[in-house]
Amino acid sequence: MKKICFVIQRYGTEVNGGAETLCKQLAERMTDRYEVHVLTTKAIDYMTWKDEYKADEEDINGVKVRRFSVKKCRNIRIFNAINWVFLHRMLSPVLENRWITEQGPYVPELLDYIRDHKDDYEAFIFMTYLYYPIVKGISIVPEKSIVLPLAHDEPFLRMRIFDDVFNLPKAFLFETDEERDLVRRKYNNYHIPYRLGGAGVEVPDRVCGEDFKKKYGLDNYIIYAGRIDEGKNCKELFDFFLKYKKDHPDDIKLVLIGKPVIEIPNHPDIVPLGFVSEQDKFDGMAGSKFLVLPSKFESLSIVVLEAFSLGKPVLVNGECEVLKGHCDKCGGGFYYTNYYGFESKSLQLLRNPELRDEMGEKGRKYVNTRFRWNIICGKLAELIEYVDTDVLNGDEDQ
Repeated sequence: MKKICFVIQRYGTEVNGGAETLCKQLAERMTDRYEVHVLTTKAIDYMTWKDEYKADEEDINGVKVRRFSVKKCRNIRIFNAINWVFLHRMLSPVLENRWITEQGPYVPELLDYIRDHKDDYEAFIFMTYLYYPIVKGISIVPEKSIVLPLAHDEPFLRMRIFDDVFNLPKAFLFETDEERDLVRRKYNNYHIPYRLGGAGVEVPDRVCGEDFKKKYGLDNYIIYAGRIDEGKNCKELFDFFLKYKKDHPDDIKLVLIGKPVIEIPNHPDIVPLGFVSEQDKFDGMAGSKFLVLPSKFESLSIVVLEAFSLGKPVLVNGECEVLKGHCDKCGGGFYYTNYYGFESKSLQLLRNPELRDEMGEKGRKYVNTRFRWNIICGKLAELIEYVDTDVLNGDEDQ
């Protein structure tokens, strides 16, 4: 059986994070085709990169995980100072190198392992463009590298230190058309083959919105699921919803699922539930009128795809090209760019159950034809075979 190797900054059942979760899901699902290894760190906390895992190696659901010690914890003061300089002017190459070292995780022994064992693997799958292991590792094995950049339009893409990440790979696996277009536009790397993948969506066998309503004493509500913080634009969501309630004093509530890291307004129609089980999350979405997602920066958004898979429409921020793209491609959601758009689209969805059903069904079909694990794993397998044979059949975007 051929061996492949994922490279990512964190990995494990105790690790939270979209990229890390996607890596784990992909790695485990590729074990029926390949012997799968992962190179990662002993860190759990991405703010400090402190070593927390003790073992150098472990087997997780059939995946061989090799962990390396982080040799330099992040100095937040220095890191923030360099970021401040970057936001005001371009960094020198010396400062960019200092930035990526502070960004971390700084694992030179992981790079040594790639260098010493590059002939052991058919392909190296590097995930998340933003971190030290991919920035410094890809130049060691460019001819065997497949990159899942998980990029969105943010200032860091201007850094020259990422040039190798986007110009050296043998192939890319992009999550969305928008990510592909962004990367190609910025790096003019149209010659590098790619496939469109993303993440698969899995729904529990039984989902019941009425169970959720009964459990939490709810009836008429819209739902937000995810991290509740300023980076996800939740403050704007609160402002818009409270203005909506002032303009339209109906019984609709905003239910929040996820960890709050900013203050949530104390209002009877804003219902924060904190962390809930996966079952409750799906039941909650199933019982809602629609899912709302105010974030301006998403590379995919699993929660939108999960809502679609349940036949629920979404209302998203139109300033995020990926979220807007999901809605445009399938007709399963609306988007807004200001309060008046938020208000009008909310009213349209809340007052028209037939429209909600129609849009939800379009979203369900979109997910079923594009975001299933068998499809995504097949795309990745095509790229792995391309690394070996230099043959990639069919059009690039198929």
